[in-house]
Amino acid sequence: MQNKKNIIIGIAALIILLVIVSAAYTVNESQQAIITQFGRPVGDPVTNPGIHFKVPFLQEVNFFEKRFLEWDGDANQIPTKGKKFIWVDTYARWRIHDPLLFFQRVRDERGAQARLDDILDGETRNAIANHDLNEIIRNSNRKPTLLNVSQTQAGETDVVFPEIKTGREKITREILAAASKRTKELGIELLDLRFKRINYYEDVRQKVYERMITERKRIADKFRSEGQGKASKILGDKERELKRIQSEAYRKSKEISGKADAEAIAIYASAYDRNSGTREFYRFIKTLETYRNTFSEKDWLILSTKSDFYKLLENQGSK
Repeated sequence: MQNKKNIIIGIAALIILLVIVSAAYTVNESQQAIITQFGRPVGDPVTNPGIHFKVPFLQEVNFFEKRFLEWDGDANQIPTKGKKFIWVDTYARWRIHDPLLFFQRVRDERGAQARLDDILDGETRNAIANHDLNEIIRNSNRKPTLLNVSQTQAGETDVVFPEIKTGREKITREILAAASKRTKELGIELLDLRFKRINYYEDVRQKVYERMITERKRIADKFRSEGQGKASKILGDKERELKRIQSEAYRKSKEISGKADAEAIAIYASAYDRNSGTREFYRFIKTLETYRNTFSEKDWLILSTKSDFYKLLENQGSK
């Protein structure tokens, strides 16, 4: 009898434990929950973290993210206002703003991603089709520089950029505003949307690259020709200055040499005119210098008896 009573108490305790476990659930800081009964939501969304309770076995807890979520769209080929086909790749950030409405409209994140694909891709396509390519890839007007365009001799640029009235940033804000009106009906709040990449179609891209390469080569050739012209001018100026310096140095050297010769002649004349003995000695010294510079031991001389060379040699021989 006692054993049966213990068994009954144990079974009752187990049932109570199962009921409590089935009734309790935990919501953490990154979650929010919707309670459903037979597939229909009941009560308000549970957004506060902690332990909560529900009717066991009859009600079910559906958890949803409270944090920011990511949407990464597929790259699409879209025509611009100017009928230029480009590849546009976008991404966005969103969160579940109203979990009850979210559950009623899209059920879960997979359904939300599918609806966001339709909404964001559609609004992006509309925005791209209403703007020119320059508006999509640029944010504002900027002054062209030598880094991206060539210049004429007058200093004016060859390329004039079209004026930007909207710009990429405003276009993304337009897409975000238009899409947000539709996502609010799904309990979704769009936080941001950006263009990840914008590019030409493959065939057009190759032509654009070729045109860019040709333009850069033309600019490079222009710079090279200008550099060669300046280099030639610098070399010409150098040669002209070198010749001027050399001619000036030659003139000064001749002037100095002339002055030195004149001073030497004056000294010689002064020494020669002092007295006869000095003159004779000077004549003797100069004659010896002439002998030394003119003759060698192997030379034969044929001289006239009236020559000054002969007279001095005759005197030396007689002595």
